[in-house]
Amino acid sequence: MDVLKIAEDTYQLSVNVENILFEGVWEMPEGVSLNTYIIKGEKTAIVDGFCGWDGVPETLFELLATMEIDPEKIEYMIINHMEPDHSGWIEAFREINQSVKILCSEKARDLLNTFYGHTENVTCVSDGDTLDLGAGHLIQFTSIPNVHWPDTMASFDSLTGVLFSCDAFGSFGKLSEKKYADDLTDLEMEVYQRETIRYYSNILASFTMAVKKAVAKCREFPIKIVAPGHGLMWRDAKRILDEYDHLADYQKGSAREEITFIWSSMYGMTEKAVNYVKELLEKETIKVNIHQVPNDSWGTVLTSAWTSTGIILAMPTYEYKMFPPMAATLEELGRKKVANRKAFRFGSYGWSGGAQKELDEIMERWNMKWDFLEPVEFAGCPLEEDYQKIGEKVLELIRVVRESQIKK
Repeated sequence: MDVLKIAEDTYQLSVNVENILFEGVWEMPEGVSLNTYIIKGEKTAIVDGFCGWDGVPETLFELLATMEIDPEKIEYMIINHMEPDHSGWIEAFREINQSVKILCSEKARDLLNTFYGHTENVTCVSDGDTLDLGAGHLIQFTSIPNVHWPDTMASFDSLTGVLFSCDAFGSFGKLSEKKYADDLTDLEMEVYQRETIRYYSNILASFTMAVKKAVAKCREFPIKIVAPGHGLMWRDAKRILDEYDHLADYQKGSAREEITFIWSSMYGMTEKAVNYVKELLEKETIKVNIHQVPNDSWGTVLTSAWTSTGIILAMPTYEYKMFPPMAATLEELGRKKVANRKAFRFGSYGWSGGAQKELDEIMERWNMKWDFLEPVEFAGCPLEEDYQKIGEKVLELIRVVRESQIKK
């Protein structure tokens, strides 16, 4: 729990959360911060309030008390995004302050009513609208819909240059005493960047086109600080906007010079070939991310797959179809629009094949457009000739991935 002055009359209130699944689905091994902002002009506004994950806002009220801010005296509530981790405090706040004026997008107004039955003192804002808090604080609003809900907007203080972006430009990862990205060591930044990729691929990837539009719109502001709802603040605004731009571009297929190797096995027959491929990859200089499903979660696999140009899939046929954990993982990659990858598949079968048919169906259903090398399937345990074919295809995939980097 912490309060930090980040600009003139402007404060961040933050709390860390861990040992939960984000949205009830996504692992956060490094936790996540929830950030609220206070602007104290002649009138006071609260931006993107957080709550305890269960909707209980005591932590927020405790932080306001340390600032000697009476919730009853807060005139404005700016809601950039209505997801409950940012809005679960509203009901309790309204019990204290019935006269607070709410500013939000039209879509957020509808959700405000749907979630909390609240319709009073609500003003809808859109591109170009402003709120004058006095003392020079003129808040400008811009809509950035579908980052990652349709209600999302960002708010910019023209006096301080702070962009309050809520879920846009955020990240997983707890906050320590270091609240700005430029305060991190190189090692800390490496961890944080990985958590940014995890956050993007798990939460925002399905809305990549909307992210691209949001980045372009936000670049129009003379930003001095990016202040998101989750994660570190950025005094180098260009760096985080560029990072999000690059992450969005990875959907086109030519991502980093990396391969993500996703495998599963029932009785160890496919695993024999997997071990052969692991040894082969160790001799190469290309970066490889290896995941066994279902041991590794969807979110962890997504984090690797999003930045990888190449994908290797290894799984057995199971009852005429793919091994179910692999099918479920690929379905999620499809939902998150991990598209246009270079790929290769191999695996064993017993009395018949069938894995390839289901793989083709998933690719078509989600319009994934993966460019596959010819697969290698083998009956039972792999023979020497199977190892040779698999090895040739793996080396070919590495070459294709490297060539795609040259063509960028």
